[in-house]
Amino acid sequence: MAKRSGEKHQIILDAAVKTFSRSGYHRTRVSDIAREAGVADGTVYLYFNNKEDILISLFQNIMNIFVEELKAELSHRKNANEKLDAIIGYHLRTLGNKPEQARVTQIELRQIDKNINQGISGPLLSYFQLIEEVIEEGKNQALYRQELDTRTARKVIFGAIDEVVTCWIMSSKPYQLIDLKKPVYELLVQGLQ
Repeated sequence: MAKRSGEKHQIILDAAVKTFSRSGYHRTRVSDIAREAGVADGTVYLYFNNKEDILISLFQNIMNIFVEELKAELSHRKNANEKLDAIIGYHLRTLGNKPEQARVTQIELRQIDKNINQGISGPLLSYFQLIEEVIEEGKNQALYRQELDTRTARKVIFGAIDEVVTCWIMSSKPYQLIDLKKPVYELLVQGLQ
């Protein structure tokens, strides 16, 4: 079984983000990741079973950090509207500050097989649960319509944020992703009220 932690583990994951972003998941070889990390090819296999394992571990690592930091940010907000604003802002700011990571999560993870999809679903569900908790809180605070289907509302919220990030990645015109926070928030909160 491969080892799962330590400084080299993180160095390899950081190198994977760069190589997957630059060359794409399917065109990247484990040796490319090793070269970017400054380690021997065999060293990668001390930490990961294969390239698929690297991608799954990378996404799990990214999402675990993302969800934990977002939870901390939400703990400072008073109501569901403030929390929704924080979710949108955190998502856009985080990926806007990490374009290589955004390219991997928005483009490369969309072209994966069933095994990888299973490996990345857990951390993503944690994020979905946070969004659903905010929607339920908004309904309890009478900020959002009681008849809202929470799951559908979560899909719309995540889908809107996700599409804004994908368009930013695909755009040939440079702009700040965080600048879209206010219009996205206004559109979504009006739909929830």
